[in-house]
Amino acid sequence: MVTRMSSLFLRTLREDPADAELPGHKLLVRAGYVRRAAPGIYTWLPLGLRVLRKVETIVREEMEAIGGQELAFPALLPKEPYEATNRWTDYGDNLFRIVDRKDAQMLLGPTHEEMFCLAVKDMYTSYKDLPLTIFQMQNKYRDEARPRAGVLRGREFIMKDSYSFDIDQAGLQKAYDAHRDAYIKIFDRFGFEYVIVQADSGAMGGSASEEFLAVSPNGEDTFVRDESGYAANIEAVEIPVAAPVEAGVGPAHVEDTPDTPTIETLVAQLNANHPRADGRGWTAADTLKNVLVMLVHPADEEHPQGWREPLAIGVPGDREVDAKRLEAQVAPAEVEAFEEKDFASHPELAKGYIGPGVLGRGSDLIQNLEERDEDGAPEGEKYPEDQIRFLLDPSIPEGSAWVTGADEPGKHVIDLVHGRDFTADGRIQAAEIREGDPSPSGTGTLTLARGVEMGHIFQLGTKYAEALGLKVLDENGKLVTVTMGSYGVGVTRAVGVIAEDNHDEVGLVWPRQVAPFDVHVVVAGKGEELFVAADDLAAQLEAKGVEVILDDRAGKVSPGVKFKDAELIGVPTILVVGKGLADGVVEIKDRRTGERREVPVGDAVAAVRAEIGATA
Repeated sequence: MVTRMSSLFLRTLREDPADAELPGHKLLVRAGYVRRAAPGIYTWLPLGLRVLRKVETIVREEMEAIGGQELAFPALLPKEPYEATNRWTDYGDNLFRIVDRKDAQMLLGPTHEEMFCLAVKDMYTSYKDLPLTIFQMQNKYRDEARPRAGVLRGREFIMKDSYSFDIDQAGLQKAYDAHRDAYIKIFDRFGFEYVIVQADSGAMGGSASEEFLAVSPNGEDTFVRDESGYAANIEAVEIPVAAPVEAGVGPAHVEDTPDTPTIETLVAQLNANHPRADGRGWTAADTLKNVLVMLVHPADEEHPQGWREPLAIGVPGDREVDAKRLEAQVAPAEVEAFEEKDFASHPELAKGYIGPGVLGRGSDLIQNLEERDEDGAPEGEKYPEDQIRFLLDPSIPEGSAWVTGADEPGKHVIDLVHGRDFTADGRIQAAEIREGDPSPSGTGTLTLARGVEMGHIFQLGTKYAEALGLKVLDENGKLVTVTMGSYGVGVTRAVGVIAEDNHDEVGLVWPRQVAPFDVHVVVAGKGEELFVAADDLAAQLEAKGVEVILDDRAGKVSPGVKFKDAELIGVPTILVVGKGLADGVVEIKDRRTGERREVPVGDAVAAVRAEIGATA
């Protein structure tokens, strides 16, 4: 049946919605594809639902092509499986928790590893039942702290999640490779630029992990790549630990540096009052900045209410701590700022002048610089239990000399050598990555770009199967734990990404494969003969399998308004029935290129079908 705009549940808007930030988000609302129901929650209107279903079809076809079988779990789930895998607590505040009338605790599913695992456990017992790939397209729920960008980052969204079940690692690798190939086909069909990057597994766990990122200047994810083909999400970049060096400096010495609580003020005073022996000027890169944060750990058996842990991170003074990289390293703990109340709880910390002497497993190194044993190491207890955990950036080599806080207001220590004068509890990949940094691949330098996470594939291994007791009998009759893979595609997010990537200054320009209709027929005039001709052309096209939306609105709706709506809605082919009808012609416009051409009315159906690539 032809869709008629005179009866379609649709209202277009001429002004941008106040809560929309990105161009695609604005146009999806203005063109009547979605409407905001609450922060991060959207209603899919008839036009939007058509696009969404096209996206789902592409995903479904490629999943079925690799042998995936579709099912559907509920979104409302019991607590117990998520307790067994610790994700009831690991998800923290992002989890929607519910208590029913019988006081049973439940949740709205953020992802369904546990349910898939239990379903297979309930039905399969032998290696002969495997391998298996099953998938669903299901509403997911995450209580995002900052929902933004419309359907790109919502609190309710549709995701395709699939899971592979195999008897061994070789089977898992085969399933992983099959999903990777299927995802390439899916995103090629979506038509936007994307890149496959190494990724951090995060709360999902597992080993191998890759993300498919849609390249977008408005994306929330930063990724890096080099000329060799290396690409990684910023959280997954692993900077090699710097090789040891010889500092070639004398004993560390404390100097007065009043009014220098920042790196900039410190460098200025060092150059004014404490020039380097080698004649080179001090820079921020010569300083060791010790950044304090507070980790909030989820509840566990020992800490039913969770627990807080101060953490110090040492980075070169010309770098900042990257919040996303840090969060990935300390998950499932959450990161909070180190506040004044926290400083009050740690009076040994001199704000703005913090050094290794009071951190981690360094002891009172700076306070007792003159009290050294014959090897140059500080005397006395080296690792007091009440010290704050101290982790160093891998770019800080053993043997390197630094200027850093002396743990006393107005004082810094110069020529403090890592390994000789201070140690740390370990390393952490948390410092910011910059354009032009050496690539971890060893080839060239890094370039930075931004993207939107569209797909993520994991080799989960046995994490969830172990927790939930998913075992089968192998060919020798021995019980073995099943190994799993997890693979997700953001379905609703795909609509947002395609919109962001396909628009111009007047409206959306949908790629044909996901457009809500094949052709938009516009009646540009008031004569009855125009409506009759347009209705006849729409019916002929529909009979040939062409999806048609007909703007048959009469009355006060002018041709100008109809044209504006057609450009805003963004169907790739527009067929205009207007004043040319008197001469026996209609106009075909390509919404993507703006090209127009007139064709005889009798050839219009064939011309439109050729335009959209119809072959039947």
